[in-house]
Amino acid sequence: MPQLNPSPWLFIMLTSWLTFSLIIQPKILSFVSMNPPSNKTTPTPKTTPWTWPWT
Repeated sequence: MPQLNPSPWLFIMLTSWLTFSLIIQPKILSFVSMNPPSNKTTPTPKTTPWTWPWT
């Protein structure tokens, strides 16, 4: 069963993982603009109780 031989696949997996984490990921993260956190509190909505027709 050749799929159990980790010799070629381990190197390919590690190379692709390192390529992604060291080269591609910083390039992608530079395009993502994060919104700064705001100190504004969200107002609580005013709710009215539901009137059930069968009670």
